[in-house]
Parts: sequence; C-alpha cells; structure tokens
Amino acid sequence: MLNSLAIGHYRSLLNLTLAPGQLTVITGANGSGKSNLYRGLRLLAETAQGGVINALAREGGLQSTLWAGPEKISGRMRRGEVDIEGGPRKDAVRLRLGFSTEEFGYAIALGLPTPSRSAFALDPEIKRECIWAGPYYRPASLLVDRNGALVRTRSGRSWEVLSQHLSPFDSLFSQIADPQTTPEVFALREAIRAWRFYDHFRTDRDAPARHPQLGTRTPVLHPDGHDLAAALQTIREIGDVGALDDAIGDALPGTRLNIVFHADTRFGIELHQTGLLRPLSGMELSDGTLRYLLWVAALLTPRPPPLMVLNEPETSLHPDLLPALARLIIGAARHTQIWVVSHAERLIDALHESARCEPIHLEKALGQTLITGQGLLDGPPWKWPED
Repeated sequence: MLNSLAIGHYRSLLNLTLAPGQLTVITGANGSGKSNLYRGLRLLAETAQGGVINALAREGGLQSTLWAGPEKISGRMRRGEVDIEGGPRKDAVRLRLGFSTEEFGYAIALGLPTPSRSAFALDPEIKRECIWAGPYYRPASLLVDRNGALVRTRSGRSWEVLSQHLSPFDSLFSQIADPQTTPEVFALREAIRAWRFYDHFRTDRDAPARHPQLGTRTPVLHPDGHDLAAALQTIREIGDVGALDDAIGDALPGTRLNIVFHADTRFGIELHQTGLLRPLSGMELSDGTLRYLLWVAALLTPRPPPLMVLNEPETSLHPDLLPALARLIIGAARHTQIWVVSHAERLIDALHESARCEPIHLEKALGQTLITGQGLLDGPPWKWPED
C-alpha cells in the first residue's frame, strides 16, 4: 500500500505531499487540482511502462506541464502584501514524482535537456532516479541510485556501477530491472505495472461493451471496458459470484444478468428484468446501467491489484445508483487500495461511512493546489533526493 505520494512542479502541484489510506477519496471544487493529481499519479505509473517521456509529450511537453508560478510563494505574497512575481531561480527546474510504501520508496526528477542539435531537443531528460529501503528517504537507505547516465546499486557497504551510459529518456525500470542482480528494481516495477486506472468507459451506441466481443478468460477488465462480457463471465467462474449477484441486485432490484455465448466464440450481455417478457441486450441498456455493470466488472476483479484509481466514477450514473456503487467500492477496498476522485456529494457521503476512508479535500490558492487543513508539519515525512 502507498504510504505517501509526492509531486513537485507539475501544473498546479508546486509541492504536494499526501498520505493516502486504504480508501482515499479526493474531492474539491472545479479547478482545485483533482485532475492534475490524477494525471500526476498516472504519469508516475508510466515510468514502469517505459512511457513517461511520451506521456509528457502528449501533454504538450515538459514546458507545458511545469508549475507556471514563482519558484517560491512567500508568506507576504500569500497575505497580499506584495505582488506575485518571480526572481532569479536558485534551483534547477525539475518535475518531481515519488511515492513510498513500507518496503520501498521511489523518486524521479525530470528536467529540460541540455542544448542539442537533435530533432528531439525538446524531449525532457531523466536527471535522477532513486529507490530506497523503507518509507523514508535517507542517503543511508539508498538501494539504487541513478544520476544522469550513471546507475549504481548498493553492494554491502560499497557501490557497484550497473551502467554509465543510460539514455536520458530511459527509466532505470526499462534497462536495469533484473530479478537476480537488481531485485528491488524488478519488484517495484512489477508492483507499479499492476496499478489500474479507470477513467473512461465508453457507453455510446457504438461502444464495444454493447456488442458481442471475442471471449477469453478476463480476470482484469480493460480500461476501455470492451471485454465486459468476458470479465463478468470470468467473475462467475473463478471470482465471487455471490458478490456479483448482490451488486446487481443492490443497484437494479429484480434484475438478473446473463452472458450470451455465440457460436463464433463471441460473448454478449443480457439483463432479465421483472415485468419484461424478453431480456434486454447490451444495445438496449441505458448509459447508466451499462456503466454500472462496467464498474461491477472492474471492482469485483478476481485478481485484485495493489492500487486502483477511479476518476469520477459517478459519470452517467443516476444519483440513486451512487450508494450501491459506494458499497461496491467499500467492499473492493478490503483487498485493494482504492483512490476515488469525485465531486458527487451522494457518493462521497456514502464512502465516508467506511472506517477505511481517508478524505482529502483540495483547494487552490494563488494558483497552487493545497490540501485543506494541512499545515507544514501535517503531511507525511518526505524528502527529495538531491540532484
């Protein structure tokens, strides 16, 4: 489980450090930085997939994602005694991402490239990467240290050089992860790769989830939900079929789910509802009903991940479905650390009934995202490795 998450100089997140719980609910007004926090966490996950540079490019490049305000916001600026203005920079410009668990911590710093004639001269460079033992960074706890092109690993009381020529656009996860020589890198990479993000389920008339699709065992629902029928059938065969039936009955009383198997190995969904003489196919379901079934398939996965992040799961759902969705999320949080980003009061209130729930409310002051009520000493202990 993540004990802490830290993001620095990313959009409105100048220096945000938070301590998530088993079930973390992120709320705040529009423009407070909820989406930036979600995107920052996704960007962090891209390091283990080898796609952090491409992900930044899709956001407009490093220059477009860096904090746009002054290097530091003084107390006089906050009180309105002086104008908001910048000055000569004292520190190098770095986008920083990091997290820690009880076993390991990880941090990455990305910066502007050195002047070059390359056609890719605007690509950001990875300046520093560190993996340490335990939840808090200390130089003595460093296990793997990447500084520029040099990567070294701790070997007893000394250091062993693993590479002196690591490309500035390659994370150490893509080059150094080996279960024998660097088990820490390998274990952390696999853990991050297991994180799941759900933020866009298609429910339009042409959505793949509405139509029969090729069916294979699907313990993990795809982020776009196209394999819904196969995922639901997998839950029936190797998952908690009782929880599946309860979740559907909780939100849609008198409704029974059926998976249709076509001769060409395609799977489809049908819903039998009280009072109707025939079942409704996926094409006939409302957007809200289909989206709820997608959340059922995602949250009742037979292969629970270490972390699952749900971005605005209330989209397209009728308010009366939100308490059932909250109970589904609370149940899944027994096996998985879950983050929910939402602004639906009814869903938020229902999630707050769980003893596992850790509410985090975001606000914005002078363009900077802050956690409401968090003082200088209230956040989790966090120290960035020096460049």
